[in-house]
Amino acid sequence: MTISAPQNFLITGASSGLGLALGRAALARGHRVFGTVRDRAARATFEALAPERAIAPILDITDAKGVQRVVTELENEFGSIDVLVNNAGYGHEGIIEESDLDELQRQFEVNVFGTISVIKSVLPYMRRRRKGRIITITSMGGLVAFPGVGYYCASKFALEGFSETLRQEVAAFGIAVTAVEPGSFRTNWAGGSMRRSARSITDYDALFEPLRKRRQEYSGRQLGDPAKAAAAILKLVESSAPPAHLILGPDALSFVQKKLDELRREMADWESTTTSTNVDTP
Repeated sequence: MTISAPQNFLITGASSGLGLALGRAALARGHRVFGTVRDRAARATFEALAPERAIAPILDITDAKGVQRVVTELENEFGSIDVLVNNAGYGHEGIIEESDLDELQRQFEVNVFGTISVIKSVLPYMRRRRKGRIITITSMGGLVAFPGVGYYCASKFALEGFSETLRQEVAAFGIAVTAVEPGSFRTNWAGGSMRRSARSITDYDALFEPLRKRRQEYSGRQLGDPAKAAAAILKLVESSAPPAHLILGPDALSFVQKKLDELRREMADWESTTTSTNVDTP
């Protein structure tokens, strides 16, 4: 499926950052956009972008019943959700030993379970139509882990595995699935939207404090342009052969390439051990 005619987009977390940038870009191309927001003020702002084509349901993606209700209402009123972009989520910063387990649970409730809830609500409609696009915004932190954001990386790694499995399960139904892995973009991810655990163990100071300081100093000054990320995602949507993964940003590409190089070296160094584990045969 190559998208050229106007389509219906459902974008979660559309009030700011990449979600808002993508909503603006899709509206500029003539598409209708359902952009989920968290309050009435955000709804009014989003819907003012393009009256009648910008619709902003108020939705908490951790409310599974609410998700199903909104998806059903959109399908019934507008006929289809053609493109789903799972963008809602947040970052958590903290050393693993210092971060409470309830912070991990909340991170997964939003980033993982909330995202999967939306996908599972939309999927039956796409499957019956035998077409659709599902795009999940993960992170370069879903392919490469970094110290100080372990809970966040764990949630994004989980989405990567889910997305790869889903892609294989629904390919026969004409549904394309892609994970998008942005690097550092000029959003509020590392600013006010970041949740941070309190510090308590001085042993981690040398490792973590420079990272926290650098992240805060560069918040809002990152090199990545959300509008250009949105253009890249629309190019992906319009492709007849979308990839399983789309890495966005030179920084993300560099980190992933470095990890792949390290993984290849480790596999080569340990190949004899790796291949030594089968049952001995006569």
